[in-house]
Amino acid sequence: MKRLNPKYIRIAAFILIPLLLIIFTGGYIVYSKREALLQKAISKAKAKARSDYNLDVKIGSAHFTGMSTVSFSDVTIVPEQRDSLLNIKNFVVSVKLLPLVIGNIKLADVYLQDGFINLTSVKGVKNFDFLFKKKRDSTATHTKVDLSQLANHLVNEILYKIPDNLHLSNFLLSFRADSDRIRLLAKTALIKDGNLTSTIDVDNGASIWHIDGKMHPSDKDIDVKLYAQGKKVELPVIEKKFKLKLNFDTISTRLTKVEHGGGETKIFGSWAVHNLLINHPALSSGNIVFPDASIDANLFVGQNYISVDSSSLIHIKKLTARPFIKYTLNPVKIYELKINTGWLNAADIFDSFPSGMFEALDGIQVAGKLNYALNFYMNTTKPDDLQFDSRLSKDNFRIVKYGKTDLTKLNSTFVYTPYEKGKPMSPHLIGPENPEFTPLERIAPTLRNAVMTAEDPSFYTNHGFVEEAIRKSLVTDFKDKKFKRGGSGISMQLVKNAYLSKEKTLARKIEEILIVWIIENNRIMTKNRMLEVYFNIIEWGRGIYGISEASHYYFGKSPSELTLGESIYLASIVPYPKGGLYAFQPDGTLRPGLHGYFNLIGRLMAQKGYTQRDTNAYGFYEVRLREGLRRAIAPVDTATADSLMKQSDDTELLPALEDPVKKPTFFQRLFGKKDTTAQKAEEKEKLKEKSAKEKLKEQIEALKLDYKNRIDNIDTTGKTRKEIRQEKRRLKKEQSDKEDELKEKANL
Repeated sequence: MKRLNPKYIRIAAFILIPLLLIIFTGGYIVYSKREALLQKAISKAKAKARSDYNLDVKIGSAHFTGMSTVSFSDVTIVPEQRDSLLNIKNFVVSVKLLPLVIGNIKLADVYLQDGFINLTSVKGVKNFDFLFKKKRDSTATHTKVDLSQLANHLVNEILYKIPDNLHLSNFLLSFRADSDRIRLLAKTALIKDGNLTSTIDVDNGASIWHIDGKMHPSDKDIDVKLYAQGKKVELPVIEKKFKLKLNFDTISTRLTKVEHGGGETKIFGSWAVHNLLINHPALSSGNIVFPDASIDANLFVGQNYISVDSSSLIHIKKLTARPFIKYTLNPVKIYELKINTGWLNAADIFDSFPSGMFEALDGIQVAGKLNYALNFYMNTTKPDDLQFDSRLSKDNFRIVKYGKTDLTKLNSTFVYTPYEKGKPMSPHLIGPENPEFTPLERIAPTLRNAVMTAEDPSFYTNHGFVEEAIRKSLVTDFKDKKFKRGGSGISMQLVKNAYLSKEKTLARKIEEILIVWIIENNRIMTKNRMLEVYFNIIEWGRGIYGISEASHYYFGKSPSELTLGESIYLASIVPYPKGGLYAFQPDGTLRPGLHGYFNLIGRLMAQKGYTQRDTNAYGFYEVRLREGLRRAIAPVDTATADSLMKQSDDTELLPALEDPVKKPTFFQRLFGKKDTTAQKAEEKEKLKEKSAKEKLKEQIEALKLDYKNRIDNIDTTGKTRKEIRQEKRRLKKEQSDKEDELKEKANL
C-alpha cells in the first residue's frame, strides 16, 4: 500500500485545524448565547404574528433543556376580537442537529400535554380566517409557480414535522359552526420505534377512534389505519350539514416512496376502505355500500400539471381498472380522463357492483368477458373541440339468468305503473287487451318522425347511445356552468320509464346506461317494439300517459289522424310534458315562442325526406287545441308561459289545466276543498299582481325572441339575396310596429 506524502498530511492539518477551531468557537458562542437568541426569535415571531395576522401570541416560559431541546409552557394564540384559537400547557420539542446544519428543521422528539385547538365559525365570523388572507407585498412580482418544486417542498415539510418519537396526552380539537359541533379528544398518541398508537374520544364518548400503524417519516414510509372501537367511523355533523351519510369500518393509507427529478415529483401511495357506506340525495335514494375498495395511486406533479398516472390501479372487489387523470393549469386549463379495465370476466364485474347502487340488476347472472374504455379531453379555451369516447366491448357476453328485473317483459303485455315524486299512479296495461294501446303502425308517421327527429335522429342505427349528443351535452353544461342539457335518446328514456324510478341521481343514470347497453347489445327487443312501447308509456301532460290519451286529450282525434303541426307540437312537449298546455293561448292557437322550434324540426324532417319543405312553419299556424280545453286556459303572459313550458318533470308548476268536464271529487264536495278551477283563479290573481311595467317588458322580450326566430329561419329556397334582405326588413318593421302597439296599450 502506498504511503501518503507527509507534505500532503501537513497541508491538510494546516487547513482542518483552523476550521475545527472556528466551528468549536462558533458553537461555543452560539451555545452560550442560545437563550438570548431563543428569546429574540420568539419576540420576532410574536411581532410578525401581530402585524401580519392580528394574532396575540403569549408564551408563559420558553427555555433550553438540552443541546437541541426547548421547553414551552402556557402557550396561547388568540386572534384579535375572536375566540381563543390555541392553548398548550406543556410543550417540549427537540430537533435533529444534522438537518439543522443545512437549514432543515426535522423534529426528533415531541412531548405535548394538556392543550386544545378551538375552531369556531359563528354567524359567519371565524377565528381561523387569517389562514386564508393573502399577504400584501407591493414589490412582489407575479411568477408562475413550479408545482413539482412546490409539491416536493410540501411533502418534505410535512414529513419533517412528524417527530421520530411522540408523546401526546389530552389534546382537544374542536370545531363549532353555529349549531354544529364536533370534539376530538386525543387521550393518548404515541410514536415509538416507528410504531404509532392512539386513542381518540369523539364527542364526549359517542365513539372511540384509533389510529395505528407504522411511521417512518425519515424514510418516507408511512402505513396507518383509522377505525372505531366496536362500531363504524362516522361523523353525524357531516350528514347534518351536507346531507351526506358517510361511514366505514376501516380506512387505511400508505406512503411508500417520493421521488423528485426531471421536473417532476412522484408520490407513490395507496388508500383502502372496508365497508364504506355512502348516502346522498344526488347519488342515490338509498345506501350504497362498497365492501372493499382501494386505489394504488401514483401521483405525478409536474411544473404546470397534477396527474394520477396510468400505472395506478383501482380495486372494487374483483373489478380492477387503470385510471389516468390529468389537470393542466397553464398556459390554459386542460382536463384529461382515461379509464381502462382490460378484459375481465363479466360475472366478476357484476358481482363487484356496490350493493344498493343497481337494484334493478340485483341477482342477474351473466357470462363472457367485458372491457370498458373511456377517453375524455377538454381544453377549456376550446370547449367545442371536447373529445369524448366511452365504449363497453364484449366477448361472448350473455345473460344466463335474470334477477330482480326481467328485461324481456316489454316484449309482451305488461303492467306499467308511473310514479310521481316517488308515489305510484294508476297502473296502465300495455298491450292489445287495453283499448287505449296503440300499435306502432297506427301512429301517424309524421308523429313518429317528428319525435325521433327531436329526441333521437339515429334511433334505428345507434346502439342506445349517441356519443355526439352526450359530447354536446357536456359542452353545453360546461359553458353554462350547470347541468342543463341531457344526452338521453329514446332507448334511455324507455328504460328510465319502464324499469327505473324518475329520481335524478347519479346511480340511477349509470344503471339506466347499463340496462340500455344490455338490451341493445343482446337484442332483447327490436327497435320497432322499443318505439311502440315508448309511445305508449311516456308522459305527455299532467296525468296523461300514452299517445292515445295524448292525441285525444289535446286534439280530440286518434294517433293515426295527427297532422304535421300537431305531431311537431307533441314532440316539443316530450322533454317537459307537464308544461304542455302552456304552449297554447286561450283561443287555442300556439304561442309565438314555438314558431322557431317548428321551423327547426320541420327543416330537419324535410332534409331526411319525412315531409315537404314549406314556408308556413310546417303546420304551426294550423294547430288548434281541442275546444273543450280552451276555456280552461287562464291568460298567462308570454314570458311566464315560455318559462312554464320548459319546467322539468319534478318542478312545481302552476296548477294543472284540466279538462273542465272533470267534476270535484266526493271529498272535495264533503270538506269544501278548493277544486282546480278555484286554484287556477288564485294563480290568475297572483299573476295579475305583477306591475304593468314588468308585463310590458316581458311581452316585448318575447316579441323580440319570436321575430328573431322568424328572421333567423327565413326560408331562402329560390330567393335572391335582395329578396331575403327585403323579407328581413319587412319582419323588423313589423316587429317595431307591434312593440309600439304594446307600449300604447300599456299607457291606456
